Amino acid sequence: MAPRNDDTIAALATAPGVAAIAVVRISGPNARAIGSALGRLEPRARYAELCTFRDSDGEAIDRGLLLFFPGPRSFTGEDVVELHGHGGRAVADALLAAAYAHGARPAEAGEFTLRAFLNDKLDLLQAEAVADLIASGSTRAARAALRSLDGEFSAAVGALQRALTALRVRIEAWLDFPDEELPFDAGPECAAEIDALLASLDALTTHARSGRALRDGLSIAIAGAPNAGKSSLLNRLAGYDAAIVTEIPGTTRDTLREHLTLEGLPVTIVDTAGLRETSDPIEREGVRRAHAEVARADRVLWVADAREPLAAAVATARAVLGANAGFTLVANKLDLVDSRPRLEVEEGVPIAYVSALTGAGMDLLVAHLKELAGLGAESAGTFTARRRHLDGLARTRDHLAAARAQLDGALELAAEHLRGAQTALGELTGELTSDDLLGEIFSTFCIGK
Repeated sequence: MAPRNDDTIAALATAPGVAAIAVVRISGPNARAIGSALGRLEPRARYAELCTFRDSDGEAIDRGLLLFFPGPRSFTGEDVVELHGHGGRAVADALLAAAYAHGARPAEAGEFTLRAFLNDKLDLLQAEAVADLIASGSTRAARAALRSLDGEFSAAVGALQRALTALRVRIEAWLDFPDEELPFDAGPECAAEIDALLASLDALTTHARSGRALRDGLSIAIAGAPNAGKSSLLNRLAGYDAAIVTEIPGTTRDTLREHLTLEGLPVTIVDTAGLRETSDPIEREGVRRAHAEVARADRVLWVADAREPLAAAVATARAVLGANAGFTLVANKLDLVDSRPRLEVEEGVPIAYVSALTGAGMDLLVAHLKELAGLGAESAGTFTARRRHLDGLARTRDHLAAARAQLDGALELAAEHLRGAQTALGELTGELTSDDLLGEIFSTFCIGK
C-alpha cells in the first residue's frame, strides 16, 4: 500500500454482520460534503446529529446519527465523518455504496491509522499498538497495548534519542573543531554516558520482550518417548480433552495444535508423536513431523515418566534436541511415586515434577512458562512489542557497544556507530521508515481501522 492521503476514503469501522449499530467512517477532504449529502444537513463539529440517511436518488437508507470531526482534531488529522446506523449487512452496504457514489473510495487495510501516522497524530509504535489492542487475547495484553498507544514506549525511545543527540553533539563538535589537534579528553565522561544508555536500553528491551510475549505468546512443543503422558499433559493444560489418551504407545500419530491462554500468557501448544524408531509408515511420518515442530518451538516440554531415571531422560532429550536446545523436563506421573510437586534445576535443566492425571504441580509448570516469557509478575512498564522492535533495539545496542569500544581509538568510527544507533531507534517510531515497511505494517490491520 503506497501512502496516499489526497482523496476521501470510507469503510465499515465495526465488525460486519448483525449488531445493534454499524459505524461507517469517512475521512478526507470531501468527508464533510459527503456527510452533508447523505444526511441532508450541514453537520456541526463534534455534535451527534439525528437524521435520515439517503442515497443519491433521495431514497431513505436508515435513520441514525451523523458525527463530524474537523481536522486536524480528529483521529486521522483530516475531516472525518461517522455514520452510526442500525447494524446489519444490508444497511452498512447501502451506506457505503452511497458514500462511494458521492466520491469516496473504499479504504485499504489500516489506511485510517496510516493517515493518522502520516499526519503526525501517532508515531509508528502507537499506530501498531492500535492493531495490537484490537487483537489482544487477554486483559494483560490489552493493558500493554494501551500503554504503547498512550505513548509509553515512544517516550522511552524518545529519551534515548535525546541522550544520544547530546552525546553525538559533544563528539562531533570535537571532530569538526579540534583545538589545535589536542587529544580528545572527554572519553571517560562519554564512556559513562554510553554505559548509562546501555543500561536504559537493556531495561527497555526487557519490557519489550515481555510485551512481545503478551502479543505473540510462546510456541511450545510437547515431546518425549511414547506413553510418557504427553497427550495427558496437553489435556491438563487445555482444561479439556483435546487429545486422545490411551495406554497404547503410539496413539498420537500426527501433531495436534491448541491455542491457549495460561494465566494471561498466550501459548500455542503442539502435542507430537512419541519419538522412537518405528516400522509403521504412518507413525514414522508422525515422528518426522514431531521433529519439525520441536525445531520450530520456542520451548520444548520433554515429558518423561517420573518412575524412570531422570538423568537418562535428560541425556536422551539432549541427544534428540541438540546440545543448545532450550527444554524443560516434565517428570510426569508423580501420582505413581512417593514424591511431591516441585520445580528444580539439575545440570542446567529445569525439571518440573507433576501429575497430568491429578493436576499436581501444574501451577508450578505454568509459572515456569510465564517466567520464561518474562511474565513472572505484571510490570507497570510492560508495553506491547513486535519482533521488529526487538530487532531494532538489538541493533541499537550493537552500535552503542561498538561506539564505546572506539572512544579511545578511531573517534570517527564511534561517531558513526552513534549515528547508526539513532537511525535504528528512529526506525522504531517511524522517523526513518521506508514506504515498503509502512505497507507491510499497515496491511496487517483490518479494513476500517
